[in-house]
Amino acid sequence: RPFFADRLFANRLMAHAEAMKSGAQQNKIYIFDGPPGCGKSTFLNNLLKKFEEYANTEDGTRFETVWRLESDLLDPADTDEAFPVIEKFINMMTSALQNGSPSYQKSGENTFSQRHGGNFSISKPPRLARGYIEIPCPSHDNPILMIPKHYRRTFIDELFPDGEFKSRLFNEKEYEWVFQDEPCTICSSLYQSFLYGLKNPLEVFKMIYARPYRINRRLGEGVSVFNPGDKPLRQNIISNPILQKQINRIFRGSNQIQYIYSRFAKTNNGIYALMDIKSNNTERAIELHNIISEGVHKVEDIEENVNSLFMAVTNPEDKKNIQSFQSFTDRIEYINILYVLDLNTEVAIYRNIFGNHIDDSFLPRVLHNFARIIISSRMKTRSEAMLEWIKTPEKYSRYCDKNLQLLKMEIYSGHIPSWISEEDLKRFTAKRRRRIIAEAETEGKQGFSGRESLKIFNEFYNTYAGEDKLINMSMLCNFFTKVRMDLSKSVPEGFLDSLLHMYNYNVLQQVKASLYYYNEEQISRDIQNYIFALNFEIGSVETCTFTGEKIEITETFLESIENRLLNGEVEMDKRLAFRRDIQKNYTAGTLTQEIMLEKKPITRTKLYQALHDRYVYSLKEKVLEPFLNNENFRRAIKDFDKKNFKSYDKRIRTDVTFLINNLIRMCNYTPLGAKETCIYVIDNNLAQKY
Repeated sequence: RPFFADRLFANRLMAHAEAMKSGAQQNKIYIFDGPPGCGKSTFLNNLLKKFEEYANTEDGTRFETVWRLESDLLDPADTDEAFPVIEKFINMMTSALQNGSPSYQKSGENTFSQRHGGNFSISKPPRLARGYIEIPCPSHDNPILMIPKHYRRTFIDELFPDGEFKSRLFNEKEYEWVFQDEPCTICSSLYQSFLYGLKNPLEVFKMIYARPYRINRRLGEGVSVFNPGDKPLRQNIISNPILQKQINRIFRGSNQIQYIYSRFAKTNNGIYALMDIKSNNTERAIELHNIISEGVHKVEDIEENVNSLFMAVTNPEDKKNIQSFQSFTDRIEYINILYVLDLNTEVAIYRNIFGNHIDDSFLPRVLHNFARIIISSRMKTRSEAMLEWIKTPEKYSRYCDKNLQLLKMEIYSGHIPSWISEEDLKRFTAKRRRRIIAEAETEGKQGFSGRESLKIFNEFYNTYAGEDKLINMSMLCNFFTKVRMDLSKSVPEGFLDSLLHMYNYNVLQQVKASLYYYNEEQISRDIQNYIFALNFEIGSVETCTFTGEKIEITETFLESIENRLLNGEVEMDKRLAFRRDIQKNYTAGTLTQEIMLEKKPITRTKLYQALHDRYVYSLKEKVLEPFLNNENFRRAIKDFDKKNFKSYDKRIRTDVTFLINNLIRMCNYTPLGAKETCIYVIDNNLAQKY
């Protein structure tokens, strides 16, 4: 099952990943904490699955140590009390040095080899055959750890040429283990025992090979997951009697090497995970206390290195099972997985569960508005960060709720609405944005859970979805206020009304933009002539240097353009202030800086663009006025794509066709959706209300 991470959780997770990569978080257990139904288990299962898949690819392959010994050492016919097998082995290796190197050793010298005798090279191991026995490292240690710590830096310095990788290897935290980690006790004992007899580390290295570390969750190799109902294992210590017998024969039954290890060794350099810390998993979590703290685990007389990534998921009510152990809680790093607060992620979940075809049953924006209602139940009604930014929320009452939740949802989704004033946009600094987003850590712990939201959506969809009519805002409001009145108790007071206001405003803007047809050349000439005219006295006649047109500069001329720039009739003192501001900007910046210094044409200057946006906005605001009381226009919309449509006046047919086609092209409406939206705007008189 997919897990849909909203932007907020994704940012938190990546921050933790970067911290782990740099080595900032050590000796920790990472617990994914969140309310029931938020997808914790799904997330962890998917994380483990992707880890297993990547670790078994060529790019993600890691290597583990395997000791390969010649099986001739174990020939029972050659055993002799006076001539122990280990002595026989040493003599055989000495003879090989005198008579020639083994066939699988490559020739060649390097400084490290010269200092320590013999030749050392990296070569492909021979195929496994009857002539060898293998002793795999139970802790999956990397072969590089078999080199004594005090030699590793010199060895690697000579092995790799100077460059970026070598610099990272020697200096970055994520590679610190190469120089600091110790091999497991079993490998250390094997190395020391063979070194004692051979007196030459390079001859010991010839017995060390690398093989891919294969991750297999089902076998508990590299990934091990425990559910609360999993019974404690009867045998915590793992051994291999056959291999132990062979080791004992090599070392003459001295018990120098005890090939025993715990279950933790199987996930060393892997992931050890607990699904919910309750029942049997409580004991498992507590058992991890000393292991996480010290990084070692006692297996009979042997100390075993444990270098796993420990993870768990828990519900808030289960935290009490481990909170009584203060020293353990200090080792816990909580990562919050909360209910989804990102609007687009919530909608993506519905599409994934119910299919992408659900979009075909909704008017645009209505499906997202359903998600907004669900998310509102998960948010706090008061936000100090939002109120510090927006001092008077009432000024946005047409588009937003009094608690500013609708605006906050947009910010959580990475979007700033167009209806935010220029003043508030300037006040929306990076610091304020971070403070608002930080509040997400305290939200998403209440309200409709992920499972509940799917049940609610399923009921809503089955109630209203049909072939002949699309789900609209009236149906959505009706469902929460009349069909399922119990659900509205979880929705903040007044939120549905504010959501309807925002929807009405947005669809009105879409219809206006789709009906709006303008002559760009005429608009451009008006703005250029206006900027030019402000530099001369009223009553003068001048030729505009931008357009080449002769202009009689009168109050009527200026007011005709200002009525669009200022969106209607305004008082004379405001007009004069506006003119002074434009003329000042032109002479102080546009003319001297952009036109004369930067050689920009007037149409590419900031002043021109600002006036152009004002002009177009004003035209769009008034575009519906001729059609509001025209019943033929409304009927023509209903009859669009029908035979009766041809009976209407050509001008009306042209306007309706232009409107419907633009809604389809620019706003992704279906033909049916475009028709229903236009009728909704006209019937609800939205142009007069907004």
